[in-house]
Amino acid sequence: MSVPARALPQTVNLYEKFGLFSEHWSPKVVADLNGQQVKIARISGEFEWHAHEQEDELFMVIRGVLQLKFRDGERMVHEGELIVVPRGVEHLPVAQTEETWIMMFEPASTLNTGNVVSERTVSELEHL
Repeated sequence: MSVPARALPQTVNLYEKFGLFSEHWSPKVVADLNGQQVKIARISGEFEWHAHEQEDELFMVIRGVLQLKFRDGERMVHEGELIVVPRGVEHLPVAQTEETWIMMFEPASTLNTGNVVSERTVSELEHL
């Protein structure tokens, strides 16, 4: 019995994907795996305080500098660095450069605004 041929996995060029959109604070999905999604976003300025009660959230900075404010302190995340925000921890993302590019890794069910619903909530994410 022969095994059906499978397509080879595709590579994802993050810089190419960032070139496909310009809006801020609107995450796009670039990969799916095991119920998780790899998302990218262009950010500028300050977002809003929120938490993800059920999910940890990984942020990696591709370009620029991300400041993550917490109720008891803050962390600066530079290009090539990542940080994991544990579930339930309230945080406020802030772009420290005119525009910062971030990649996030989190469960597919994660809302970008976590426990807050606002005009910035994106419930249906575009796949690039």
